[in-house]
Amino acid sequence: MKKSVLSSLLILFAVNCLSTTEAVAQKTNILSKISDKINKKSTTTTSSTSKAAASKPTTIPSLDQNKIGAGLKEALESGIEKQVVKLTQKDGFYKNDLVKILLPEELQKVDNTLRKMGMSSLADEGLKVLNRAAEEAVKEATPIFVDAVKNITFDDAKNILLGSEDAATLYLEKATSKNLYSKFNPVIQSSFENVGADKVWTSIVSTYNSLPLVKKVNPDLTDYVANQTLSGVFKMISVEEKDIRSNIGGSRDTQLLKDVFSLQDQLGGLLKK
Repeated sequence: MKKSVLSSLLILFAVNCLSTTEAVAQKTNILSKISDKINKKSTTTTSSTSKAAASKPTTIPSLDQNKIGAGLKEALESGIEKQVVKLTQKDGFYKNDLVKILLPEELQKVDNTLRKMGMSSLADEGLKVLNRAAEEAVKEATPIFVDAVKNITFDDAKNILLGSEDAATLYLEKATSKNLYSKFNPVIQSSFENVGADKVWTSIVSTYNSLPLVKKVNPDLTDYVANQTLSGVFKMISVEEKDIRSNIGGSRDTQLLKDVFSLQDQLGGLLKK
């Protein structure tokens, strides 16, 4: 278009150099042709742009709240089946930095004191049995977590779908933690006995409290480990949720997961524009 206009302006310049009546008439005729040419070019460009815009898809597939909720549930169930099950294996907690149960602040000074006194093996065993109790408890309590997911209802499934990468897990944790704790705590107490954690820690606490000039401790370890174990379970569920949201390694391995989380992809992409 720039070349066309430039050519027209050169012609106009040549015409302006004429002074006859014929030249004036010719000038008027050329001006009219230039105007028509520019208007035609502008109309063609506008029309092409409009057609291109019209050709872009504007509709997004929609799913109802129930189907989205079902997809979110399936993602959480997948988290239990693929990730939480790892916690039930030997060292599932103890050698997993994401969920390893460390000593509470009150007992860190006990641990340090024992190590300074050459009782590192007893301190190591104390930490290990806490994690063993968690591994044992999750193995026994997996049905509790499965039921919690099956019975959950999502108030606003679409917003959770478009939320953070662990939004469904956070919703599950908030909605079920209190009820889960009441069911899970007795399992932890039983696991403490099964793995010998109660005896190990009775020995550790007695040894520490018998030392001169120390402030005696009497920790409630079952409560602490119960809460830490639940936190670990939710952490591992969130790992799978993140994988499904990003479709890492083909994590969307059912049609429902593909339908629901592809909607997340499309709507999320629109929101970023």
